Amino acid sequence: MRKATRPGSLRHAMELSLEHARTKHGRSVDRVAELMGLANKWTLYKWLENGRLPAVLIHPFEHATGCDLVTQYLALSDHKLLIDIPTGRAVTPVDANELQIAFSEAMKQLLRHYQKRGNPREALDAIHRVMAGLGYHRENVVKALQPELELFEGEEE
Repeated sequence: MRKATRPGSLRHAMELSLEHARTKHGRSVDRVAELMGLANKWTLYKWLENGRLPAVLIHPFEHATGCDLVTQYLALSDHKLLIDIPTGRAVTPVDANELQIAFSEAMKQLLRHYQKRGNPREALDAIHRVMAGLGYHRENVVKALQPELELFEGEEE
């Protein structure tokens, strides 16, 4: 599954998530159901068939599959943009270059779209990548403005 793959429905999000679990983590649908704490795999198969998943089980499902496509679908279907919160690792020049590349790709896709030569879905995907990248870096800058409290400063080991 490509990182840019975005589901078009809840059922599609579940299918892509289960495919990710199988290919990246070697987990079958049965194993995902077990990790979710379900009594049997047939419940998960039923939810997959009708494209429904109880809200209280979204997080366990995503944890078991190793990806958050259900959450992404729910946000995008309500015209919201999700941004990964920075993990605290230092930003490298490569990170900044990747953002610059994403900007260039988005502009290329936008120009192609406006010239009626591009795929609107590709343009949207490129725009979302830039927006998410900027949001990530914004959060890194915000964290720099709010340094974490040194709990045991001055204590000897």
